[in-house]
Amino acid sequence: MTTEARVDDPPAAPFRAAVALQPLGDGRYSAELGRHWTVGPKAHGGLLMALMARAGLAAVEDAAPGVAPDPLAVAADFLRAPDPGPVELSTEVLKTGRTVSVVAVRLVQSGRSMLAATVTAGRLPDVAPSWTDLPDLPPEPPDGARDASLGRGGEGLGAACDLWFDRSTMAFTRHEQGPPVLRGWVRPRGEPVDALFAMVAGDILPPTVFNLGTDFGWAPTVQLTALLRARPAPGWLRLEARSASVTRPWFDEDVLVIDSAGRLVCQTRQLALAPLPPS
Repeated sequence: MTTEARVDDPPAAPFRAAVALQPLGDGRYSAELGRHWTVGPKAHGGLLMALMARAGLAAVEDAAPGVAPDPLAVAADFLRAPDPGPVELSTEVLKTGRTVSVVAVRLVQSGRSMLAATVTAGRLPDVAPSWTDLPDLPPEPPDGARDASLGRGGEGLGAACDLWFDRSTMAFTRHEQGPPVLRGWVRPRGEPVDALFAMVAGDILPPTVFNLGTDFGWAPTVQLTALLRARPAPGWLRLEARSASVTRPWFDEDVLVIDSAGRLVCQTRQLALAPLPPS
């Protein structure tokens, strides 16, 4: 007896499929925003960052054949929130160099600019850091961690990756208040972790302001910057997100992404709008 894949099942390698590009010529690419990388009805911000980074890297490779750059930094302004569906990405290579190349990327949907980003490309270091100061997190979800999965046949992030939460930091899930600090673990399904997925991991936890007890709902990102620090080792990525200041309507969020070898692989910082308190 065979089991047919349902229409709403995620692909075998959900992340690789989500960042697939089709070249259109002249530095332009098309892509499809799927419903498995969404927050509510809108495309996930970290996935959009990874998609723009992929387009920027492709543009560098086209401008300098034989070069296979890594993403070093991506800075994106979120002009509007894209819906699932087709998008087009246009690129302009601003600089190519032996150490650093820079590309401007714009994401358009239905004729409207949705995101504008600058992608900095180069080579990630493969040496151990001379100094680090990182949070102490277990390399994989311990007993008692909370599975955020919605099931492989569902929609949303829980259907596209393995995502677990540190229950002790999730005060809002217990209808309690706590500091705006969240921790968790994530890995892609059916494929190895890479630098682009580490970028997604930097925006995958719930908003830290949920722990303050009054702010729930969609917290739209206004600006998001990701710094890539190393190629991640196979396995789980450990996450810690925290806010330094919540001054309505704004809040900041800094995220550290640590790989299974204990290395910092990505840092993200974003400025976002806090959800309005219930009326």
